[in-house]
This record gives sequence, structure tokens and C-alpha cells, in this order.
Amino acid sequence: MAAAMDTAVERIAAFQRAARENGATDRPCWPVIVLRTPKGWTGPAKVHCARGAGIWEWAGTEDGTREPDVVLGCAGDVPMTSEEHPHGMSDFEFDGLFTADKPVIFAYHGYPWLIHRLAYRRTGHRNLHVRGYKEIGTTTTPFDMVVRNDLDRYRLVMDVIDRVPGLAVRAAAVRQRMEDTRQRHHLSIREHGMDLPEVADWTWDG
Repeated sequence: MAAAMDTAVERIAAFQRAARENGATDRPCWPVIVLRTPKGWTGPAKVHCARGAGIWEWAGTEDGTREPDVVLGCAGDVPMTSEEHPHGMSDFEFDGLFTADKPVIFAYHGYPWLIHRLAYRRTGHRNLHVRGYKEIGTTTTPFDMVVRNDLDRYRLVMDVIDRVPGLAVRAAAVRQRMEDTRQRHHLSIREHGMDLPEVADWTWDG
């Protein structure tokens, strides 16, 4: 894999040099490497790669018997039915992952309406809340672009608190801390032009 990637990078660089130095205008067949892998720092224990879905066992209860309070989703290629696509999920499988009655907070690096179009016939569609691309602002820093689209970790925590019954009161202090951090980011990015240290220097220690 590493050798193939090096070869592809070298070929791409050669095409670019030819265009810049020699004015080459032909359209080459660009090399492409596609790696299908589940998203996430540690990788889910259970994976449906072609369906873009995975389960992190550590995110649930130890005995696995309690249903979740909220489901977090990220972008995959789940044509959220199986009758329409060979990799699609049946309603039974979909409900097994996303539940039929729990709030689902979906972080999608694309237009939110696409997820709603894929899931509008699913049982729990009314519980689906999608954060996604809004075309707001200009390019600044990686994390600031996420904040501008309300896809940052702090906004998602606030969404969970807002949508899980009973959390609005019990977790009011946590929600305020998330809001304060977003405000601190807002001020810092304009003064220093850099992401907050706890964001830029964050590492996964799991």
C-alpha cells in the first residue's frame, strides 16, 4: 500500500510539473487510491464497511443490556433501504443501530438535507437531527470551519443535552461550559488566528 501511494504521488507531481513548466493541457488518467475504512480514532469493534456504519462497544454499558439515551452518527454511505441499493440496510437492521425512538445526532460533512432524503422513510426519522455544511464564512482554520458549520464537539454535546429528555436541567452547567468554550474560541480565533490549544494540541489517549 505504501509503495502504491508513493507511486501515485510521484505520477501526480509529474503531471503538475508538465502543466506548469511545459504548458501541457492534455488530460491524463489520474491515479486514484481508494481505501475503505471505518471512521474513528480507534476503529469500531463491529463494522459494516460497505454500509458506512460501525459500533464502538466502549460507548455503551458494560453488560450491553441498556438501550442508549442518544445515538451519534457520522457520514457513511448508508442508503439509509436494502431494496434500493445492495449495501442498504433493512428497516430491522437500521432500527437496531439507530433505534426507533431515541434522538439521533448526526454530524455530516455535507449538506444535511442529503441525510434527511436518505432516511425520510425510516421509523425514527423524526428523531434525526443533522448538523452539516452551511456554506457560512470563509476558510480560516480547520477547527474554526467546523465551528462555523456547528459541527464542532462542543456544539454536538449541546445538541445531546438539548435533545435527551431530562438532561437540560441536570446538565445545564455542562451546556454552559460548552457555550463558553465556543465563545472563547470565537474571540481567540480573531485575535490570534489559531485554534484553541486544547483543540490544536489534543491527542487521543485511548
